[in-house]
Amino acid sequence: MSKKSIISLQGVDIFQQDQLILAQINLRIEEGEFVYLIGKVGSGKSSLIKVLNAELDLFTGEALVAEYDLRKIKSSEIPYLRRNLGVVFQDFRLLTDRNVHDNLSFVLKATGWKIEKAIEDRINEVMERVGMKAKLGSMPHELSGGEQQRIVIARAILNDPDIILADEPTGNLDPETSDELMTILKELNEEGKTILMATHDYHILNRYPGRTLVCAEQKVSDSSKTKDEVDFSELLEED
Repeated sequence: MSKKSIISLQGVDIFQQDQLILAQINLRIEEGEFVYLIGKVGSGKSSLIKVLNAELDLFTGEALVAEYDLRKIKSSEIPYLRRNLGVVFQDFRLLTDRNVHDNLSFVLKATGWKIEKAIEDRINEVMERVGMKAKLGSMPHELSGGEQQRIVIARAILNDPDIILADEPTGNLDPETSDELMTILKELNEEGKTILMATHDYHILNRYPGRTLVCAEQKVSDSSKTKDEVDFSELLEED
């Protein structure tokens, strides 16, 4: 039996202000897939992720994410969509004025958790999941880049989302730390999470091959459908 589509875009144009970034996107990602998104800086990778997270409005085509219609979604529905999405940012976006525990607690309370014991249990669970339980009392600035990114993954999975959107999660990390983070993401994928990961990391693509979408010339193409062999190194060059 074929898997269910969890992300589906048809005839979608993406704009940043009045500038067309990506045109006529036709894209389907099934439940449980692990998909890479590659392309040069400015090719539209982050814009696509922002559309899926309802940070950018859509005006053309059809877009369904976790059964939410992004063309028709109301402002009041966006928090519910985002409970189905975990976002991992390259720049971490941790709150610098509070420790790790309070960063995670803030997110849970902001998404409707009210019972203190349930909040504490969930924080301990996700921190153990990413191997960072000993760092609950640490401030973000006291952590290495790799440790902060583990916290960001913990934050992303707090609400047990169906989809994880990872925007250059290994961009500022050394290869060994990148491998550790990829192990966590791959395990989450094996547990059924759908993962879309934007990356410039050629090492990751070689070490963990998978379905790859290419952003280039205002298009999003499946690498398997564009040409027999895609020169990833050329596509990953910085502008």
